[in-house]
Amino acid sequence: MSTDQATRSRPALRPPVSRAPASPSLGTMLHATTSSISVLLLIVAAGALLHQPMLVPPLAASAALVHSTPALPLAQPRSLVGGHLLAALTGFAVLAVLGSATWAAALAGGLALAVMMLSRTQHTPAVATAVIVVLQAPRPARFLPLLLAATVLIVLAAMAATRAKRGVPAYPSYWW
Repeated sequence: MSTDQATRSRPALRPPVSRAPASPSLGTMLHATTSSISVLLLIVAAGALLHQPMLVPPLAASAALVHSTPALPLAQPRSLVGGHLLAALTGFAVLAVLGSATWAAALAGGLALAVMMLSRTQHTPAVATAVIVVLQAPRPARFLPLLLAATVLIVLAAMAATRAKRGVPAYPSYWW
């Protein structure tokens, strides 16, 4: 078979069809960006003021998740607040039993994921909260109220942001 015949007998190569979601509008991107920046300014300031800067990264990931994909189950208040609190409690339990070690932090992250899955409060950024608890060994009486306040702040900021922009479905999709 000649090269010309082989080329003709092959099906035409088509670019793969992307299954990625469509790009959001510029207005949607700007709205998500400004609303997440607003809540992160408060969280970063509180973390610095209360000497808990390591708490900020998982909360920043949570804010990004909530403001960019507010309809996802992972972004709902049940998962956001419940996931972080359960992950922190899992981290404190591992810390109490095994101490502060890198392998214990990894175990805490994995166990936190299991606890969240069992309780139907999956929130992937919260895995980092469990890891931070084991690595940093913060005082629970100070850490847990700060974590609760920060997660509630993220929920309230998302609620305000969705009500401020017309045509956007209200956040949250559900509470419990």
